[in-house]
Amino acid sequence: MVKVALSALLLVSSALALVPEVKAGPGPISCDAITNSTLSIHERVARFQPANLSADLTGFSKRELLAISKLQKVAHIMDRLYLRQAWSKNEELRNCLEKKKDKDLLQLFDLFKGPWDRIADNEPFIQGVPGHLTNANFYPEDMTKEEFETWVATLSPADQKKAKGFYHVIRRDSQKKLTLVPYSREYRDLLIPASILMQEAALLVTDASLRKFLSLRGKSFITNEYIESELAWLKISPESKLEITVGPYETYTDGLNSYKSAFEMFIHARDFASSSLLQKFEQSLADVEAQLPIPDNYRNKNLKATPIVVVNELYNGGDVAVPMTAAYNLPNDEDAIAQGGSKLVIIKNVQEQKFAYTLKPIAETVIAQDQLKDVNFDAFFNHVLLHEVSHSNGPHLTVGGSPVPIRSKLQELHSTLEEAKADITGLFAAKYLSGKGLFPNITMESFYTTFLASSFRSIRFGLNEAHGRGQAAQLNYLIEKGGFKYDATADKFSVDFTKIEESVTSLVKEIMTIQGDGDKPKATTFLNTYGVIKDHTAKALEKLKSVPTDIQPVWALDKKQ
Repeated sequence: MVKVALSALLLVSSALALVPEVKAGPGPISCDAITNSTLSIHERVARFQPANLSADLTGFSKRELLAISKLQKVAHIMDRLYLRQAWSKNEELRNCLEKKKDKDLLQLFDLFKGPWDRIADNEPFIQGVPGHLTNANFYPEDMTKEEFETWVATLSPADQKKAKGFYHVIRRDSQKKLTLVPYSREYRDLLIPASILMQEAALLVTDASLRKFLSLRGKSFITNEYIESELAWLKISPESKLEITVGPYETYTDGLNSYKSAFEMFIHARDFASSSLLQKFEQSLADVEAQLPIPDNYRNKNLKATPIVVVNELYNGGDVAVPMTAAYNLPNDEDAIAQGGSKLVIIKNVQEQKFAYTLKPIAETVIAQDQLKDVNFDAFFNHVLLHEVSHSNGPHLTVGGSPVPIRSKLQELHSTLEEAKADITGLFAAKYLSGKGLFPNITMESFYTTFLASSFRSIRFGLNEAHGRGQAAQLNYLIEKGGFKYDATADKFSVDFTKIEESVTSLVKEIMTIQGDGDKPKATTFLNTYGVIKDHTAKALEKLKSVPTDIQPVWALDKKQ
């Protein structure tokens, strides 16, 4: 494995000569806060409760701790890289904010990874900043969806795959025509130093499988080929003390098509005791798939057992804006999934803090008094796990004809519908697996009631955010079907335990059918009907204003430096 790291270092050094001079933006921009907003900058920051995040590192060697330090530097590079992906002027704006020394404004910018308030309909909070850009910086700002689709139709099949794929941006050439640029070229001034640090960290870690992943992923930054390193990530040994996730993954930032992946990084310490308790879920995917209320040709026939890793987060960077990620199921690349399956990472310390600071006070405010006893952390933790596992369930390619990835049909609606699918299928799975005895200490009343309370936690993230709108759609649908109830007199929500199972099953079928059909008009109708804020939800959200919306990390690693 050391040979792999050294050969990758040679590849990086040869690429250094290709690094272009980084040019400044086209002109100065303001870095003053908007003063006529309904919320002050301090009030916006205060919505996020500072939460200490750490892990026990007493068993780590000096070399391993040095590797973590190098990986922290990679996380800082991922921050810069993601800012560039999200908006062409983000880096310039952050430099301006840093010089201005407005602590709250810089903190808010860093929390949201840009100048838009992600939980307030992407409202700008800095003067002179335009409305949120659907194209982000993956496409020319003046490019329309129609222009993109017309251009894609002229390309070869191989280039069409790149245009709709994860790892190429779209730019204009000297004749103003659209052209493909690989990430490795577009971001090489950042990816080359990140790659060097990855190789150096690889030489320091003791676990051979982790060393292989770090080395190959560093190489991917230079070659723009990610499958080999993706498969290496899936094969990191269960004995590795560290769980590292780094690279271009999620597509939420691409508001135009949900095609382009954003760079992110997570540095985790493995929680071996908790991981061993969850191994029983690794074989559950196929069992749940067989029970789904969909026709057989809509089922995912290529399910693989999903390794589940429980971790405590040490650091993150890149596409990690608040609200904080509590778990993830990767990769997203369909080719990598077909070859190696997926892996589920559950972030325990983040979940514990979210439950304590947000979910408990939310439940006490909006849930009927007689059902409050059913809200607990174990139900929350295990539903998050089932949510992530359930991303693998159901169709991933369209049904009938020539199958294509569902995201290519649903485009900008895909992320929202996919998050809703994972949520509700996770609840469906909880019922089935509970009947099999997998949750001896959690009642279904707890699963359903905790899910209801958590709906408001997610909706507070805003309808512009995939999880938020997806959760609003589920809440409204389940109320319409009678599974959830709203008592206008008490101004409280509750579960109707006689109807909730049937309501959940109906929603799973509705969403998976839309996905399997690749039916964008139906997806639009569904989200326009249900993915909205109804009056009773608006009243509940108003009552929750004093409750933190989410947490913001206070890293123990930063305190040690």
